[in-house]
Amino acid sequence: MLAYIARRLLFMIPTLFGILIINFVIVQFAPGGPVERILAQLQGVEAGATSRFGGGGEIGNTGGGELSSKYRGAQGLDPKFIAELEKQFGFDKPAYERFFLMVKNYAVFDFGRSYFRDVPVLQLIKEKLPVSISLGLWMTLFSYAISIPLGIKKAVSDGSRFDVWSSAVVITGYAIPSFLFAILLIVLFCGGSFWQIFPLRGLTSENWDQLSVLAKIKDYFWHITLPVASMTLGAFATSTFLTKNSFLDEIAKQYVQTARMKGLSERRVLYGHVFRNAMMIVVAGFPGAFVAAFFGASLLIETIFSLDGLGLLSFESIVNRDYPVVFADLYIFALLGLIVNLLSDLTYMWIDPRIDFETREV
Repeated sequence: MLAYIARRLLFMIPTLFGILIINFVIVQFAPGGPVERILAQLQGVEAGATSRFGGGGEIGNTGGGELSSKYRGAQGLDPKFIAELEKQFGFDKPAYERFFLMVKNYAVFDFGRSYFRDVPVLQLIKEKLPVSISLGLWMTLFSYAISIPLGIKKAVSDGSRFDVWSSAVVITGYAIPSFLFAILLIVLFCGGSFWQIFPLRGLTSENWDQLSVLAKIKDYFWHITLPVASMTLGAFATSTFLTKNSFLDEIAKQYVQTARMKGLSERRVLYGHVFRNAMMIVVAGFPGAFVAAFFGASLLIETIFSLDGLGLLSFESIVNRDYPVVFADLYIFALLGLIVNLLSDLTYMWIDPRIDFETREV
């Protein structure tokens, strides 16, 4: 198995390189950029992803030509000033040189500094991690805590009234976006037309530093309840049906019939024989579900509840063309995704030692 793990770890290197180079090339042709944004701000124009100052020229080679022709917002400005802006953002170097410099730095987790916040990118990410970890971890845990017992119950009572109406409820919850649940919870419990029970914004209270340890724990869960609830309500449908179908497949197998013929109780058959085999695919998918929630499911929830996490940071960085933050988020997400895939395989082996990784290809 060690040989398999080593092959998978080595395979991550060309995979990460390919992901970075594809996205780097795409960015070369993307409209707008940090130089255009600065020029737009100088002229009092709002610059964003759809700014009229768009044009991917700032990320190409800067050798030769009239500088003002490269940036539609540069008319009338001193070319030396434009050249200083390009040097500040690193665009005075050829694209290939900047790419390989980025790869070299990323190999040692040096992500540079944010263009517009002027702080190290790694520091920015560390500051946002508590929010994203809170949302991703608790949403995944609660989702599995609901979906596994519910899926088992649905499998055991397949075709019953409970199975039918619970499927309707789960599918309805899955079809409704989490941000609509969030808005509903805010109206009901955050001082709208009904009750003032939970806070409307933030991960902690303003007096967090003055609270005791027990009070801090209580305050943290007080703030995180509604965001996690709104994400969880629509998140457990897939794992619920996956659990149900997995149990139904195992219950239909011959070894289950044999166990019943031996006189074992239904509970002993279900939890002593079926459970381990049926839960393999569900439990092994936990790392991937956590990472997906950690990075992809929290943007709107963070915005609605004023939670400053990685989702909001990534979105703002894309809009502002803050390339160091954008590429750092991409790199970390890709790396974690590859590691999680490896962990999922190892989880299969932990659940069922009969799986042989030595004979598997990468």
